[in-house]
Amino acid sequence: MNRHVSLLFLLTFLISLPLSAAPDASKLYAKHCAECHGDDRLGRMGPALLPENLVRLRKPKAAKVIRNGRPATQMPAFGDRLSSEAIAALVRYIYTPLPKLPVWGEREIRASRIVHYPPGSLPDKPVFDADPLNLFVVVELGDHHATILDGDRLDPIHRFKTRLNLHGGPKFSPSGRYVYFASRDGWISKFDLYNLKTTVEVRAGINTRNLAVSGDGRYVLVGNYLPHSLVLLDARDLSLIKVIPARALDGTSSRVSAVYSTPPRGSFIVALKDIPEVWEISYLDAPEPVYIGPMHDYQYEEGAVDRGPFPVRRIHLDDILDDFFFDQAYEHLIGASRDGNNAQVVNLIVGRRIATIDLPGMPHLGSGITWEYRGHPVFATPNLRTGEVTVVDMTNWQVIRRIKTLGPGFFMRSHENTPYA
Repeated sequence: MNRHVSLLFLLTFLISLPLSAAPDASKLYAKHCAECHGDDRLGRMGPALLPENLVRLRKPKAAKVIRNGRPATQMPAFGDRLSSEAIAALVRYIYTPLPKLPVWGEREIRASRIVHYPPGSLPDKPVFDADPLNLFVVVELGDHHATILDGDRLDPIHRFKTRLNLHGGPKFSPSGRYVYFASRDGWISKFDLYNLKTTVEVRAGINTRNLAVSGDGRYVLVGNYLPHSLVLLDARDLSLIKVIPARALDGTSSRVSAVYSTPPRGSFIVALKDIPEVWEISYLDAPEPVYIGPMHDYQYEEGAVDRGPFPVRRIHLDDILDDFFFDQAYEHLIGASRDGNNAQVVNLIVGRRIATIDLPGMPHLGSGITWEYRGHPVFATPNLRTGEVTVVDMTNWQVIRRIKTLGPGFFMRSHENTPYA
């Protein structure tokens, strides 16, 4: 009898022991992820972690990124700190939709605008003695400040606080007087270099990639990861002109990878993250009409026509392109996919791919350089995955040299007055 009681007591004790607790994904996220990706997963220094923004990243690959990190980014490896179960819990967590996705449209953008100094209210002469066309803008990401340096003496002229986590690089107006900043959380700031003051700010998105300034200085285009949109602003006072949803004709929505200005063409170029298209948006006062879909007769325009302003010309591609390089005339776009082993050459005049370049690994085309070599224009690009600089002849799009380096590279820089890179 006592033996049965003892056995019953033992079974009761074992059943009452707590099972190994499943990892608490929300606590793991708060501890390891929120600082860079935001408490609300809407992005900060790192991108937003939402199902809408993870379309191209499969769950097994997401687990691999958490475990091993991602090269050439600020994403560290957590494999030495988190168990496989904890990583799996985090993956499930970031692929779970938010109860309610925030809305950021025309009303929210207009309501966010802050005018510190109206256009024309500040003097038209610099308040310093340095050459206003030879200044450096140094972005200090660690403490969210920027410093203006005298380009001749490299002396600091002014240091000021910026919005958090600037991204995509400062962009200058054609006159050199103004510089525009974009923050990861969507704030666009206009800074007057003559008077060393921020004049106006507006929040154009929730998670922003970068901005571009038109060649005539009249417009600012902002590309967003969240919401999936382009935001066109008046460069004078950052007032809203237009919100353009980033969608394919079939309704597929996409993040915006980056926006670029192509001054000789009078247009912006838009890279899309989730659909195989490149967009060209003219900012000319009298843009060429854009024909949408099948056209029976162009002369009589028997079909859908976008006459603008700011018509969207869609260039369809074989693959999604993540990184761009332009020739000096802005007639050709060279793009590479992070998942591919080559680059595509797109002729912007005819609007289609005309060549493929053998560029394996992960070429960082946006940080390449171009020059003339033996009478031919060439460009060179570093590679984020392999220790190689690749030189390409831009007349036939053939690789003419692969220069081995001590490791993967991120940026290349040169100048027209130096023979060196």
